[in-house]
Amino acid sequence: MTNVVMMSMNMEGAGGSFNPRNPHGKGDPEDLSLRKVEMEVMVPKVMRDRAKEFHCNKEVKAFESCCKENGISMVITCRKENSALKDCLTSWYQNETFKEECKQIYLQERSEYRRTGIPKKHRVEKV
Repeated sequence: MTNVVMMSMNMEGAGGSFNPRNPHGKGDPEDLSLRKVEMEVMVPKVMRDRAKEFHCNKEVKAFESCCKENGISMVITCRKENSALKDCLTSWYQNETFKEECKQIYLQERSEYRRTGIPKKHRVEKV
């Protein structure tokens, strides 16, 4: 970061002037660029969570059930279920449309955090 940006960030945190592009000192809510860690860690986390919850939930349940039923022998006994789960997740991870969808979801969540200063886990969804 440049010295000007660092000074600007320090002033905001120390009661400096209000910057509408960075209302809570968390970054510009409208910025659509992604850092390396966001592309390599955060977006794949959204992909993994969404794939397990919405697209591979049958395979996840089958694997979990097998593991619960077989205890320590699950390593050997649940290979078929584990392979099915891996195949399902891999197919979604390689889907470029799905990847872009998850990237947009991540950007929306990050933008909302930057706008409000409230992390997703602390926000209450209004019904």
